[in-house]
Amino acid sequence: MKTIERGNLNEKIACEYLVSNGLELVASNYHSRYGEIDLIMKDGGVLVFIEVRYRRNKNFGGASMSVTPAKQRKIALTALQFLQKNNKTELPCRFDVVALGENETQWIKSAFDNSL
Repeated sequence: MKTIERGNLNEKIACEYLVSNGLELVASNYHSRYGEIDLIMKDGGVLVFIEVRYRRNKNFGGASMSVTPAKQRKIALTALQFLQKNNKTELPCRFDVVALGENETQWIKSAFDNSL
């Protein structure tokens, strides 16, 4: 399976998992000049920006550890652009990571903080 295909499949798996846990999809693969956000969802009144990561094994820290500070900054800037473009700057937000492995799904709420 090609990297793009695997990425799309993993994002679909993560989205289905989150919907089954009560979240509502707002947007997927949102792009800005700063980067991309895999999934944007609502959890009640909170707008959630979600990074989906897949790692075959946990060497080098696994999927959740691969969201570096540089990646976090790109996600935060893209989120800010989304909020401004869609007039949603008053909504509370959080940044989650869905880490997928060979036989597990880990949903990390408030995986990193960026005061938007």
